[in-house]
Amino acid sequence: MNLRAATLLAALVLVWGGNWPIMKIGLAHLQPFWFASFRLGIGTLAMVLLLLPMGRLRLPPRGDWPVIASLGLLNMGAFMVLTNLALQVVPAGRSAILAYTTPLWVAPGAALFLGEAMTRGRLAGVLLGLGGVTVLFNPFGFDWSNREAVIGNGLLLLAALIWAATILHVRGHRWCSSPLDLAPWQMLVGLVPVTVLAAVVEGAPRPDGSAELVWTLVYNGTMATAFAFWAMVTVNRLLPALTVSLSFLCVPAGGLVFSALMLGEALTLTNLAGLALIVFGIGVVVLTGARERKAAP
Repeated sequence: MNLRAATLLAALVLVWGGNWPIMKIGLAHLQPFWFASFRLGIGTLAMVLLLLPMGRLRLPPRGDWPVIASLGLLNMGAFMVLTNLALQVVPAGRSAILAYTTPLWVAPGAALFLGEAMTRGRLAGVLLGLGGVTVLFNPFGFDWSNREAVIGNGLLLLAALIWAATILHVRGHRWCSSPLDLAPWQMLVGLVPVTVLAAVVEGAPRPDGSAELVWTLVYNGTMATAFAFWAMVTVNRLLPALTVSLSFLCVPAGGLVFSALMLGEALTLTNLAGLALIVFGIGVVVLTGARERKAAP
């Protein structure tokens, strides 16, 4: 395996896995809409500073405008806002697991909208993953009277569905520029409506000026957004898609472990069993898809 790619892939898993408890820490010091706005603002600035000296900061071609709108508004804006809102009431480790159920929703979505066959292997993977979601919710032990918890868990699943929708759009899009060149524009497209919503819903930002808020925002904007996006594009070019997809299954596991270490969240049997089923289910979906592509004439 390419050493540079392997190093970047490991860094991505650590950066994104560790960011779930870091986001929860930061959200204790700033409203959720404004936290997303500042994160996107810092990320946009970081991407501009990265691409400008490379001579790659240019207006995007018209053919890429639809995917810029999709990724900016949904994958960056809506996903960040929904997860921030959920993290206020849902443990960070559990949030990471539910948000990363995305590949489970891509399989049936691809069958419905892209004409990809829902084979028995893919169906088995989806059912295994849904079994993991059911275990996480534990409907017989879940406190359905806790309205905030119900809404928070629902927001995370909605965020995963939105992410899946953007993946389907990306699959069907004919790229005119590289994803890296389009990244600052996607972040800018997400930044504007999120900032407007923040002002309307939450009023003026009320940061408490703490050191924790500063470092969590800097980490989110530079490492979890700008660096992670660049690293993801680089890794996807250097490694097989199957390797990357399966490696990203480590992110929710990292989120669970880092949340236990940083926030003292319990590694409950329910969380571990749900994670195992979801990871196994996603793995089955990814491996089935790889075998089918290999067998195709």
